[in-house]
Amino acid sequence: MPQLSREQVENALRELIDPHLNQDPVSAGCIRTLTIDKGQVDVQLQLGYAADQFKQGWAQMLQMKLEQLDGVTAARVQVDWEVAAQAGMAGAETLSQVKNVIAVASGKGGVGKSTTAANLALALAREGAKVGVLDADIYGPSQGIMFGIKPGTRPGVEDEKYFVPLESMGVKVMSMAFLTNDDTPMVWRGPMAAGALQQMLTQTAWGELDYLVVDMPPGTGDIQLTLSQKAAVAGALIVTTPQDIALLDAKKGIEMFRKVNIPVLGVVENMAMHVCSNCGHIEHVFGEGGGERLADLYEVDLLASMPLSMAIRMQCDGGQPTTMADPESQIAMIYQQLARTVGARLSVAAHAGAAMPQIEIG
Repeated sequence: MPQLSREQVENALRELIDPHLNQDPVSAGCIRTLTIDKGQVDVQLQLGYAADQFKQGWAQMLQMKLEQLDGVTAARVQVDWEVAAQAGMAGAETLSQVKNVIAVASGKGGVGKSTTAANLALALAREGAKVGVLDADIYGPSQGIMFGIKPGTRPGVEDEKYFVPLESMGVKVMSMAFLTNDDTPMVWRGPMAAGALQQMLTQTAWGELDYLVVDMPPGTGDIQLTLSQKAAVAGALIVTTPQDIALLDAKKGIEMFRKVNIPVLGVVENMAMHVCSNCGHIEHVFGEGGGERLADLYEVDLLASMPLSMAIRMQCDGGQPTTMADPESQIAMIYQQLARTVGARLSVAAHAGAAMPQIEIG
């Protein structure tokens, strides 16, 4: 039997690509241990993103690949994960245990941004991560409804100076809706709304979180700038629909994040097509290919393309977003893939170790 070398094992592993990192496990630096004992190969990998729904299948694929290698009598592959903390500017004490802050943003309202934020957070939690959601849409908070939190529920208080976020479906949630009456509009000028965001962000006892998903208000105003200044935002997700007016506003959102040195992780296109529930005919109600064109223009990836679906709307309105209401559905699987890909993008940035600059806006 030929002598088996580490190089041969690594070359075999290089032939499989992690779909979330777009790299093989060797080039991505995922190998923690690799031992060869005669024909027995043992490999331990560590991913930098939450991957409970993926790691077992990935381990089996890698194991099968190694078992095809000449000289291998048996192979064992173990895949673990640990979310790395993003390097960045020092934040508030309450954010010191938050590893990654993800902004989910859109240029205009009505494109499904809050739905995306809720499903992203729940999908990350299903992957085993510790997740929080900050509803930063001060004027139109909706995360309380989506997470099934009863109207009138108030957060607790810790040490008379910190809010204790509410918990639902394994996710910590904080929203202006928990601090006001549902029938009371927020008739505030921009600086007042920005101040409210700063309070919720820095005076909430988040505890240990792998990811804090921030549901941003639409547009490019005071609240967006406040978040940029007060938190080390690891990356932003831009949500749009295919129609031209939504794409125009989404471009402004991408440009804003670039100006404040926040990396854009990618684009999510909602309402990409409608599939008739009776005949299966597909119609592109809001246009076709807009999200892909936007992603190409700014050299980022189109991370997900979601259909115009009554189920998505009904499940969110009912306090059970698709990721939890129907976790084995095709739509839920797209959200899971999105969550892992977003986590993987952040892990690459974290391992690069580039600290984000302090932002000053005059």
